[in-house]
Amino acid sequence: MEVSIIFLVVFVIIVLQGPLLKCYNFLYEKRQYKLFLGQETVYHAIVSQHLKYYNRLNQENQHKFLFRTYLFKKAKKFHYIEVEESADMPILISATAVQLTLGLDKYQFNFFRDIYVLKHDYHYGFYSRPFEGHVDHSGIYLSWDKFMKGLRGDTPNCNMGLHEMGHALAYVNFISQTEEDKHFKKEWTNFSKVARPIFESMRQGAKNLLDDYAGTNYQEFWAVSVEVFFENPVRMRHEMPELYSAMTTLLRQDPITIANIRKLAA
Repeated sequence: MEVSIIFLVVFVIIVLQGPLLKCYNFLYEKRQYKLFLGQETVYHAIVSQHLKYYNRLNQENQHKFLFRTYLFKKAKKFHYIEVEESADMPILISATAVQLTLGLDKYQFNFFRDIYVLKHDYHYGFYSRPFEGHVDHSGIYLSWDKFMKGLRGDTPNCNMGLHEMGHALAYVNFISQTEEDKHFKKEWTNFSKVARPIFESMRQGAKNLLDDYAGTNYQEFWAVSVEVFFENPVRMRHEMPELYSAMTTLLRQDPITIANIRKLAA
C-alpha cells in the first residue's frame, strides 16, 4: 500500500512539474515586468547608444528586447576581474545574448549562472595563447576591451560578445541540455547540411568570407558564422547565400530585415 502511495505521489509530481513550472514562470515574469517598467528608459538609453541592431527594431520589439535583457541580467551574477564595474556592463552583455536569441523561445542560458568580465585578454588552462573569451561549465568569460571593440565594429566581421554567446547557445542545447529550444535543435540538422561541407572545405584550405579561425573546429565555425551573420549580413547573403539562409531559418531572424519581425516570445 505504501509503495503504491509513493508511486502515485511521484507520478503526480512528474505530471504536474511542467504545468507548475510554466505557472511559476508566468507569475515571476509578470512580477518582474512591473519592476522592469521603472527601469526601461535606463536600459533604452544604454542599449540604443551601442547596438545598431536594437535601433532598427520597431518600438514594440524594442520593448520586448529590453524586457528580455532585463530578465537575462537579473538571472546572472556578474564578476569583475581587474576591471572597474559600471552600470552599462551587465546590460550590454545581456543585450548581446538577447540579440542572438531574439527569434527563439529560450534565451536565458539558465545553465550559466556566472559571467566573468575581465579587463584584457587572459590565459586559460594550458593554452599558450591568450583568450578573448570562452565558455565552459563554470561560466561565460569575456574580455571587456575586446567586447567593446566588437560593439563598436573596430574589426570587420568580428564581435567577440556574439561569438561567445554563440558558444553558450550551443552549450545549453547540446552539452548541458538544460535549456533546449525545440526549434533550434530541430533546425540544427538542416543548418549542418549546409555548414558542414563549408567547414570541411575550410579544413582543406579553402578561403571565404569567414575568418580562418572558423576552420579550427566545428564549434568555432558556428561561433564565427554568428559574428559574420550579424556584423556583415549583406555580404554574407551575397557570397554565402545558402549558409545565410540556413542561419535565418535556424535563428528565426534576418538581420537585414530585422525591423520586420512580427512575432517574438516575451
